[in-house]
Amino acid sequence: MSQRRQFTINDEPHVAEIGDTELLFKPEVMGDEFLDAYEALQVTQKELGVNVNDLAGVEPDKLRHSVASLRTFLARLMLPESANRFLAWDVIKAGKVVESYATEEEAETRAAKLKDATVRVGGMRLPDRVLVQLLEWAVELYGGGSRPTTSSTGSAAASPPPGTRGKAPSRSKGSTRAGGR
Repeated sequence: MSQRRQFTINDEPHVAEIGDTELLFKPEVMGDEFLDAYEALQVTQKELGVNVNDLAGVEPDKLRHSVASLRTFLARLMLPESANRFLAWDVIKAGKVVESYATEEEAETRAAKLKDATVRVGGMRLPDRVLVQLLEWAVELYGGGSRPTTSSTGSAAASPPPGTRGKAPSRSKGSTRAGGR
């Protein structure tokens, strides 16, 4: 006897509400898209010797690079409009933003043409704790709730609809089984 099973693909973006701003994340990630982005984040964090869950006491330069890699990871999972709002690469000269770019490479190219200009991650300003919470949420969404160690299988299953019964035992005495019957 043959079996039939229907699979659903999420087509509504995931929404992160931060104050009055909504950042839209891809409804699904395909293949190793999540794993590749996560691996790039892990490599950078390891090279810097930084644990994103404990940013206290990290040298400012390492923290800047760590935050940039975290923002890049998150932006890779966002829809383009949200990614552009969330992450920008600023060209800084004399302590002021001269221009902002969508990619670090574009910003580096522009900074090289200016005397004494540097590039710094910019975009939406957020506390580090919110960035870490976004990281944890993204891992939950796309990594199945735990940090990946093997190949990604895409997005986690869609959440159950509101009102779905949980698995906790009922507190009602009337619904419990009586022993010996």
